[in-house]
Amino acid sequence: MNDTQNGQVEIPSFSDISEGWHDLARNTQTFNRLLNTDASIAQTPKELIWTLNKAKLYRYVPVRPREERHATPLLLVFAIMNRPHVLDLRPGHSFAEYMLDKGYDLYLLDWGEPGPEDKNLDFDDYTLEYLPRVIRKLKAVSGSNEFSILGWCLGALISTLYASLRPDDGLRNLILLTAPLDFSDKKSSGFIRWTSDPNFKPESIVEAFGNVPGEMIDSGAKMLKPIENFIGTYTMLWDNIESTKRTDAWHAMNTWVRDIIPMAGAAYQQLINEFYKENKLVEGRLKIRGERVDLSRLTANLFNVIAESDHITPPCQSEGIMDLVGSEDKELFRVRGGHIGIMAGSGAEKNTWPHLDGWLAPRSQQTGEG
Repeated sequence: MNDTQNGQVEIPSFSDISEGWHDLARNTQTFNRLLNTDASIAQTPKELIWTLNKAKLYRYVPVRPREERHATPLLLVFAIMNRPHVLDLRPGHSFAEYMLDKGYDLYLLDWGEPGPEDKNLDFDDYTLEYLPRVIRKLKAVSGSNEFSILGWCLGALISTLYASLRPDDGLRNLILLTAPLDFSDKKSSGFIRWTSDPNFKPESIVEAFGNVPGEMIDSGAKMLKPIENFIGTYTMLWDNIESTKRTDAWHAMNTWVRDIIPMAGAAYQQLINEFYKENKLVEGRLKIRGERVDLSRLTANLFNVIAESDHITPPCQSEGIMDLVGSEDKELFRVRGGHIGIMAGSGAEKNTWPHLDGWLAPRSQQTGEG
């Protein structure tokens, strides 16, 4: 009921009530559909060019003629406990699509979903077994002896290890996104608040499960911001339920978030013990297959991107590397937003992607032989 100007109460008509119930029913049906169905994501055309165990290397189909493409190919390396589809969410809002349009010869490494037989895979394997083979294939296909890597989250950690151990392998440009590297601040936000507890034993989790269930990792990440993740995201969806543009974006992101995969048990145990607890990388004590990882040997051009509101990888875990690497050409770039939002949120096309292209393009013009 509404108050009229003369103080009388206006009783809604039957048609008004019927229309309101109709809108509520329609919006509720849309809400339930978005929650329980998958959107079509990762649609940018690409070709499978290499496999090893569960890992796959794709080359995106170029959209520009060869003479208009950058000479240095770009390899995208995402985390090992998530699908890489977040780099190619949906047409019109896809980082892969954006970089192809800018003329990059673009490759994507998909680590795949580890099975029970992969529980012993660790960072040694990812860094010195998988990544070098991927790079050999990339060089053969692209015809370039030089290449660039964009590593995101644990993909950035693996890329950093590789760049430090194999500085002469042709890596020209290294872009790190929200890279978890320095765990000296035990009181910062993020997982370190829990994993630095002496009572937290990753061995018991690995012993119980083999590979660490994706649901466990996902729940832990969401508990870092419980109100936002368990309530806020659904409230936001309902508030925008009549906006097709916003609900399509939410649906695509939720589809990626719901596609949870496990993390290889040995890698999880190594991450917690050798990185989070002991901080071996930054302290110069980390060994990968017997080789000490010396960050000063990382000499590739470096663009280190930090999300200022990152609750997964707080800025303090990324920024300290700038004083340790041997790169002469290095830049620290801060973006407003969170761990995923800076690359896949609504502002990414304005606040992040152009800066990545702006830094990388002039450094991708020349190659070695080939």
